[in-house]
Amino acid sequence: MTSTEREPDVETVEYEIAGSSEHSGEYVAENILADRPRDHSSRWSAAFAAPPMKQWIRLRLKKMSVLKSITFGKFYKAHPCNMKEFVVLVGMTEDNLTEVLRAGLKNDSTPETFSLRYTNRVGMPFPTRYVEIVPLSAHGQNFNTSIWHVSLSGITDDDHVERVRFRHHEYRENVALRQVLKHLRQRRFLTPVSQILSQSGVHLEHPLVTSLHESFVLQGNWFRTEQLLRECSDAGLLRSYRQACQARTRWTRIRGLDADGDVPCRRGGHAMCMDEQNGMIYLFGGWDGQRNLDDFWSYDVAKDTWKLLSIATSREKNGPGPRACHKMVFDSKTGSIYLLGRLGDADLIDAHGTRVGVSLSDLPDAPSLRNGNVEFRGESPYLTRDSRLSEALANVAARLSQHMSETVPGTSHCSDFYRYHTRGLDAGKWDLLAFDTAATGGPPLVSDHQMVIDSEAQKIYVFGGRVGDAEWEALKFSGMYSYDIWTSRWKMYNITDAYASYPSIPPRFGHSMVLDTKSQTLFIFGGQREDKYLSDMFAFHIPTNTVTELYSNFSAAGGPDPCFTQRATIDVETQEIYVFGGLTRSKPSAPPVLESESPYWIYRYDRADIPGKWSKLVPDKDAESSWPQPRYAHQVVYDSKSKTVYMHGGNGGLDSEDTPSDNETRNGPPSGEGQAQPPSQDAPAEGRHARRASRARAGASAPAADPDADMKRLDDFWRLEIIRPSEEEITRRALFEVRKQQFREMCEDGPPIKALTFLQTKVSEVVNHDDPEEAKAFRSLLSAHLLSAFPRDPPEDPTPSLRLASEAGPSSEREDSPPPRKRSRPSSPVAVPARPVSVVRWEKDPSETESGAPSSERFRQRTEMFERLMAFINEDAKQPDKNLIDMISDESLVI
Repeated sequence: MTSTEREPDVETVEYEIAGSSEHSGEYVAENILADRPRDHSSRWSAAFAAPPMKQWIRLRLKKMSVLKSITFGKFYKAHPCNMKEFVVLVGMTEDNLTEVLRAGLKNDSTPETFSLRYTNRVGMPFPTRYVEIVPLSAHGQNFNTSIWHVSLSGITDDDHVERVRFRHHEYRENVALRQVLKHLRQRRFLTPVSQILSQSGVHLEHPLVTSLHESFVLQGNWFRTEQLLRECSDAGLLRSYRQACQARTRWTRIRGLDADGDVPCRRGGHAMCMDEQNGMIYLFGGWDGQRNLDDFWSYDVAKDTWKLLSIATSREKNGPGPRACHKMVFDSKTGSIYLLGRLGDADLIDAHGTRVGVSLSDLPDAPSLRNGNVEFRGESPYLTRDSRLSEALANVAARLSQHMSETVPGTSHCSDFYRYHTRGLDAGKWDLLAFDTAATGGPPLVSDHQMVIDSEAQKIYVFGGRVGDAEWEALKFSGMYSYDIWTSRWKMYNITDAYASYPSIPPRFGHSMVLDTKSQTLFIFGGQREDKYLSDMFAFHIPTNTVTELYSNFSAAGGPDPCFTQRATIDVETQEIYVFGGLTRSKPSAPPVLESESPYWIYRYDRADIPGKWSKLVPDKDAESSWPQPRYAHQVVYDSKSKTVYMHGGNGGLDSEDTPSDNETRNGPPSGEGQAQPPSQDAPAEGRHARRASRARAGASAPAADPDADMKRLDDFWRLEIIRPSEEEITRRALFEVRKQQFREMCEDGPPIKALTFLQTKVSEVVNHDDPEEAKAFRSLLSAHLLSAFPRDPPEDPTPSLRLASEAGPSSEREDSPPPRKRSRPSSPVAVPARPVSVVRWEKDPSETESGAPSSERFRQRTEMFERLMAFINEDAKQPDKNLIDMISDESLVI
């Protein structure tokens, strides 16, 4: 299925019972076809407890389908026989099933739906005809496992499913042929390889790689081999290896000031966005530990200077009020900044249930007041009690306070939506696009959400966040929305409802979301739901409304621990996501912590809809620059042109008494320099209002803010460069491998002095002598080949298997080794068992020319080294990585 092909709707998939293990009494497998939760006998029950006896029930779909989910119905109350852990396998035949789910059920009465994996490792959907459910345990110890009801959902459209079947079959044929071709070529059956390629149309590898095999393995043409490696680099065939190399970081503290020698003050929960074209970074709002901010700054990357655009946007016409936990995005097409969400004083309720701020719209006949360039009218979205207000505005605030006590609270929880112009005639002006986006089909008032923009398509996407309303103690989450800039219309995506989306994305807050504009895919991961930090990751393909669960637990796949308030950016060109800091929990019961060792991660992917690889970002070993202290609720932006990340502020400390929140009201680092230092013991205590605000932001059960919280927030500003080996460096490494083989053959064939000269000149010039491992490998060449006093005896086994590239090492065997000296034999003859005849002899193929054809042993040597060289080549441009002989187990073929 192509990425733009729209899938048919998901439907209920009908099935029948194909078989099962032995059942208990009247509890036959057919009982699961009906959902009768109050019928004690309406279930399948195994005859024995599992384990040790394997239990299973097999379903046959009435139509071949692309199966997407399975739902387990339950008894109307908890039952000790309820299945707990289980495995689901699917396939086209009963004897060839693949595991697609391993999960567990709760012991309650609520039906549970699970997403089933329906694509292979390259993201291609596959059809299903049989489903097998294997119970692993029951909730009651030593009880027989029971399944009450099973419902399946998927795509049953005949035309679509047939296309899926055909493409999957063709893919399997292609994979099988490529594995066979690699095996035959490794064994020097070159003529069959040529015939299969000409008759089937299968492509084993990129043409440059085929030429590389001919020059290196068959001809030993070293000059041409090195030339082809450089051509492979120029063609981008070494790019994946470069991206897979360990990424290192080089941090630089940015110390630019504005014209008055100022910088944005310490804060967390603020928002940033970047104009990459003009090299401008914009910063707005946040929480400084005592109050929400509404100052607006810009930073010029080229000039290394800050500029205060507004000391208080709430004083400007249509400007946003003080806030934290909001988000901003920059539209590169129009030069506009869009701002949505908040957690402001007007949205809070103190410990006694009293609102600490309201909207001007709550006040009847609110006056129109002017104070310089500030204008407030009845429809103005926001006003708080702020000491910076003019006397006239303060009087309005007093009237608001009086009115607040006379009205029912709740009218101030409106989701205001703003636009700021950085270009054109309206540059420097704010627009209030909506007083309440919820009134026009958009999201409700949210905080700790995520927002991204597709400037080319003129679409903004918003997902998650905690809903702010009068019922703050009731934890509510927002869903997925898009905003069409051209039409000014909102659209809601139903991807958080488990009954409407397969799979669904659980709503959350304090998570990460980035957009791959090329594949039109949103990546959503981490965050918090209820009291649980999350470690799942989803891909949402916008054109087809398709959700793919990449990881249910990326921590188990080598990624970070479950995380909250981490920040992420994406590089669409390199297909990498960079993740910075945040609070983590190694397990649900553990307290949140700030990871002190390498709290930064990188996620690489080849396709958006299949899992990629996680790895840590580590400091550059040659860098002498400082390393910013761990933090959370900070902000980052990414310049894709210069491949540079910019990070500002956040909280760098964590009090064990605190309950963290993205609006930075509870914790923060004590160091203004943003580097790890002991907490300050001399920080002044916050006032009662600040502690109440902190409690409101954290939830009713959260403790009051730490008295030192305002001193723990950071104002440091950093630039991060992600360092990888250059393409020239990767080519040098590949040339080192080639010249090692060339030196080995010179030691075997030519005079030692010539080989030694080659080692000291040609090999040495492609060695990084500053790298201890490479330097050691270089020095070992002398003893491994040139100084070997006697060649090793030929192997006893005439049919040695080809070693994998990762296991292959230098060899000192010589083809022209003299026969071993004769030993004295006993007087009586001893029967010597005849050696078996080898199936594979690596003899010269008829297609090879007489002159220059390598011997059997040399062919094997070069093939091993060719396998090493393939580690540098992109996966889609080379032969399969696995060896066919290693895919054959003792009993069957394992694919």
